[in-house]
Amino acid sequence: MSEDRGLWTGLQQRLHRALSQPQVDDRELARALNKAAAREPSPVIWLLGLAQSGKTSIVRALTGSSRARIGDGFRPCTATASIYDFPPEVPVVRFLDTRGLGEVGYDPAEDIALCEQQSHLLIVVVRAAETRPKQVREVLRKVRKRHPDWPVIIAQTCLHHGYDDEPSGHVLPYPFADPDWQESVPEGLARLLLAQREYFADLPGKGALLWVPIDFTLPEDGFEPIEYGIDALWEAIEEAASLGLEARLRVDSGISDIYSRAAHPHIVGFSLAAGTVGALPVVDLALVPAIQAGMLHRLAGLYRQRWTARSSAEFLGLLGSGFAAAYGARMAGRSLVKLIPVWGQTAGAVLGASASGAITFALGKAACAYLGRRREGREVDAAALREAYRDGLEKGRQLLRQRQDRKEEP
Repeated sequence: MSEDRGLWTGLQQRLHRALSQPQVDDRELARALNKAAAREPSPVIWLLGLAQSGKTSIVRALTGSSRARIGDGFRPCTATASIYDFPPEVPVVRFLDTRGLGEVGYDPAEDIALCEQQSHLLIVVVRAAETRPKQVREVLRKVRKRHPDWPVIIAQTCLHHGYDDEPSGHVLPYPFADPDWQESVPEGLARLLLAQREYFADLPGKGALLWVPIDFTLPEDGFEPIEYGIDALWEAIEEAASLGLEARLRVDSGISDIYSRAAHPHIVGFSLAAGTVGALPVVDLALVPAIQAGMLHRLAGLYRQRWTARSSAEFLGLLGSGFAAAYGARMAGRSLVKLIPVWGQTAGAVLGASASGAITFALGKAACAYLGRRREGREVDAAALREAYRDGLEKGRQLLRQRQDRKEEP
């Protein structure tokens, strides 16, 4: 037990030292994140659709990234496909885009092979006005022949192009979950959507085809809401693949602060990485403080603040004994399960992953509360900061527990 107590104290000291530095140790952080990524790769969503079909808009709606950042973030992985990691430093999801679809002589074989190895979910993206997208259907037919059980989401996009000539907005509330939705939407749009579904009706395979009409526009387009159908798309994603992506990417609906919303997926990414490293042998636990320090420096950048030795001392001081107790409970729990032969090795890894990830999540949420007050030039309330930490600790445990439950699913 004394050995574990010493390790816990050492980890605390490493975190304090890491936070006290004006810059993150990039090599140490990269080593930790690479180890986590190798052990637990991020889920991949394959976006299959022609250019200008709305793929970038879907990525923007799901991640909150700007169009420019998405465009710059895609990097080639084959001659005709690109991949976008979000967030780039600690991806919680990756988007695979088959850029070559629609080009003369495009052979999807290499892209299909790549997706077979990596992807966890296929989203076909077709504009509502394209009632007979032959190239998309042919690629999808090949995929379904090879993987007849794969569920597929078909996003029917740009709905406003099918509205009647007279100016009109979106039908509210969103009608497409109703079996009789055709009676609620403009007649011209209903004809387009039904014709498109009929065109795809003879696809092979028995996996579910989940049709999701959406219209993700820009504010200047004049349509409200600008992410029309986003909830339906999230429901389809969770139905098609139990990846827990909504919890990873979407902050609580009651939080309107743009900084907190932007910070959430970064916190999740670093927390999952810390949880993965925390499940490794004790020798790798020294990597956890590097991940936590990297996260806090990254959050400070999102809030347009500098993380200094002074802010580190203030932040950890305001957290007080609650933070130290969480670290101590993590090590004490690991020691107890070690006493149980065989089972203790597995349980210790699960406990280590859950505690490391949950503590990192809690640190991130507390840091948002701290940085938000600093950005506004207001005094930081210790009680509010500790409450944010305690709430984050519970939500972090839920996040890591859900990931573990998904891993244990048959």
